[in-house]
Amino acid sequence: MELSSNSDSSHNAKTRGSWARRTGFKSNLSGESGSIASESESRDVEMGATPAARNPNPQPAATSGRRETPTSVPEVVVASSYIRKETNANGSVKEKESGSTKGLDGHVNRPAPAPSTPVPPPTLPTVPARSTERVRGSSAGGQIRVEPVDNGGGQIRVERMKGHTENDVDLLSQSQDSDDEHLEKHSHMKYELRENPGYVSLVLYGFQHYISMIGSLILIPLIIVPAMGGEDKDTAYVVSSVLLVSGISTLLHTSFGSRLPLIQGASFVYLAPALAIINSSDFTSRGNNRFKATMRELQGAIIVASVFQVFLGYSGLMNLFLRLINPVVVAPTVAAVGLSFFTYGFPVVGTCFEIGIPQILLIVFFALHLRKVSIMGHRIFQIYAVPLGLGITWAYAFLLTATGAYSFKGCDFSVPSSNILSESCRRHAYTMQHCRTDTSKALKLAAWIRFPYPLQWGIPTFHYKTAFVMIVVSIIASVDSVGSYHASSLLVASRAPSRGVVGRGIGMEGITSALAGLWGIGTGATTLTENVHTIAVTKMGSRRSVEIGACLMIAFSFVGKVGALLASIPQVIVAGLLCVMWAMLAALGLSNLRYSETGSSRNVVIVGLALFLSLSIPAYFQDYGVSPDFVATTSSTLQPYIVASHGPFQTSFIGLNFILNTLISMNMLIAFVVAFLLDNTVPGSKQERGVYVWFKGKSTKGERTVLKDYGLPFGLGRCFRWVKWVGL
Repeated sequence: MELSSNSDSSHNAKTRGSWARRTGFKSNLSGESGSIASESESRDVEMGATPAARNPNPQPAATSGRRETPTSVPEVVVASSYIRKETNANGSVKEKESGSTKGLDGHVNRPAPAPSTPVPPPTLPTVPARSTERVRGSSAGGQIRVEPVDNGGGQIRVERMKGHTENDVDLLSQSQDSDDEHLEKHSHMKYELRENPGYVSLVLYGFQHYISMIGSLILIPLIIVPAMGGEDKDTAYVVSSVLLVSGISTLLHTSFGSRLPLIQGASFVYLAPALAIINSSDFTSRGNNRFKATMRELQGAIIVASVFQVFLGYSGLMNLFLRLINPVVVAPTVAAVGLSFFTYGFPVVGTCFEIGIPQILLIVFFALHLRKVSIMGHRIFQIYAVPLGLGITWAYAFLLTATGAYSFKGCDFSVPSSNILSESCRRHAYTMQHCRTDTSKALKLAAWIRFPYPLQWGIPTFHYKTAFVMIVVSIIASVDSVGSYHASSLLVASRAPSRGVVGRGIGMEGITSALAGLWGIGTGATTLTENVHTIAVTKMGSRRSVEIGACLMIAFSFVGKVGALLASIPQVIVAGLLCVMWAMLAALGLSNLRYSETGSSRNVVIVGLALFLSLSIPAYFQDYGVSPDFVATTSSTLQPYIVASHGPFQTSFIGLNFILNTLISMNMLIAFVVAFLLDNTVPGSKQERGVYVWFKGKSTKGERTVLKDYGLPFGLGRCFRWVKWVGL
């Protein structure tokens, strides 16, 4: 087998990020040409077939303006120790060490006859001695390492490392002392992690990043505040608090957390347990103070859970936990978060078909059918599918309201349904409340300037049963963030983060969730899974642009009318957006399977069983003990979250009943437990399981780009260098 060292004349050295990319080195061993600088472009190599079988008629590499010559042909040799063989210009063979020398196919490569006219040997590149390419491959002898040696003769050394028989994909290309080595690593991205396009572009791209994720940021308050009995102004205040906490949390995370361009905000992971607490019998019987009492209970539970998450991240336990968390576990867990809310999405859309159905179709049409339409170099419809669909549908609903489509004679939409005496008005009350655009008074009552402040709802209350539920949920949120870290790093960073960086990010998410508990937004503040889709679509991976966008969100949170405007979105439009957002969340969760063997029967059974049981077991708990004459205290769309009052666990310990009935009725927890147990007990290779490849912190001495990507600012990394489990 031969490795051609001649580069094409069209080779552009400026776009190469490693020695192979700069010199045009082409390796038949890896099956790639010039792509070893990127982990995301690495490929597994099958070493079972001989090179002759893979390429029975090898052709010389095409060159422009020069003739191919067999003089000083670099040859690949295999040895358990250092063995080197070189063919000189006169055709003689020179061996540096005694013993038999064979190629990877088991045969000694014979030198070609020398040409009649002597041709000077081609000038081969000088490769730094530290440059190393480790190629993944598995054969009978174990793992193979290819190492270019700086001896001026184009020598390639192949060394078989004993004791490694698993396929271990890890293509490394050591960076040089200059940042120019990081050029064009991700050609599909406009700007990478540490690139700054300029202040004007930073502001525009930062605003774009947040606008494209507006649905994930503001929709949770529009669900939980009305469920808690809050008024329109309360919804506006919570929306403003979400914008403020999201901005502060994002700045903290991009500076002292994982340092990836990931927006932090109210996570859908916390929505199900929050609704379970809201609809528990302890708070449904409250009177006028129900909203504040329930919010203070959520605040206390989230603060306790955040303390546990801080301990999980900064104590080093997350490093051990990561060894058990693989894509086969993350995929069904995150997917179950989106699938668990199917009882809320379309049933609410059905209250106003003429608005909800067109909205869903419009968003799908923008996101899919028009995704390749470019306007001034920007794919507007793909990037802004959600905000465009929201704006157009909201304007359409406003026209229907203004023309009297939802005005019924003698009926007043502001009167509660329980106080309506007319039977005809009672039938139309639900439609008017969900479809009209003028039902909310938040925009009229909100002040122009308002500063959200900590403990604005009062002193948090603490109870062990709600706190324990949120602690378990914080573990699920951490698993969700692990998948987001890995997927986003492949898009924007030079390497995947180390386990220490992941632990540091989880610890910082605990701090940001504590801030969410102090300000009272109803949920914890963690990494939003939709970040991965937004980065891939906008092709903007600059950390600075996300920080600028976070500053804009903080500024908008002080404008009361902004929060009030977002709080006045009609319920049917909210449900239509959630149908799209939850479907995207489920799809993003399943996309983690691309890091594993999706066709493996082992993985198919694990993921399928986890998803099915995550829907079936909670359904059993939700239907248990419900008699035909059961009178629900909440709307039909929220009845799955009142299971704590009638679940199968009915012991003398009321707190224990609440914990067990609530946790086992949560879809995401069932999916996580089933996938976690099966993936870590059923045998499977690393390649089959899809183990996440985290960068080894001890290798950063030769990787300046990794230090700049994930190193702490202001020299803090030096102070915490001894804390290996929270850094590099």
